[in-house]
Amino acid sequence: MPTIETEEQAIPAVAGERPGQRANAADRHVGARIRERRVMMGLSQQQLAKLIGVTYQQAHKYERGLNRISAGRLFEIGQVLGVPVSWFFDGLTSENAGPEASPRQRMCLELARNFALIDNEKHQEALSQMARALAAQSQAERGAS
Repeated sequence: MPTIETEEQAIPAVAGERPGQRANAADRHVGARIRERRVMMGLSQQQLAKLIGVTYQQAHKYERGLNRISAGRLFEIGQVLGVPVSWFFDGLTSENAGPEASPRQRMCLELARNFALIDNEKHQEALSQMARALAAQSQAERGAS
């Protein structure tokens, strides 16, 4: 039986990262911004940790981008540091962002997702045969023109 990818699995990894890594480039960027703001305010990691209710080690991991920060925790950090949540993302760029998917690419993805949702193997095989037949017909029509 086919498995269905989750949205997280379908998102391409940032260059140089392995799928399944706990933190990514965005996490490291947000961590660096937390450290930058903390230093600007003259706070130590211990002080920040106490203000947001985590251990020093956890605050350190957040700043290094080793652990992901939940939305609620990031909101709390923003309040403590006196900045909106969006401030932590300023300057973040997606180096691997390519052009948006074309309508045809979106249709292919939708087709694949829907195919994976079909539980009946006979129905899947019938759909696969129909796709092969339609593709062969298209190829024959291209060759004839």
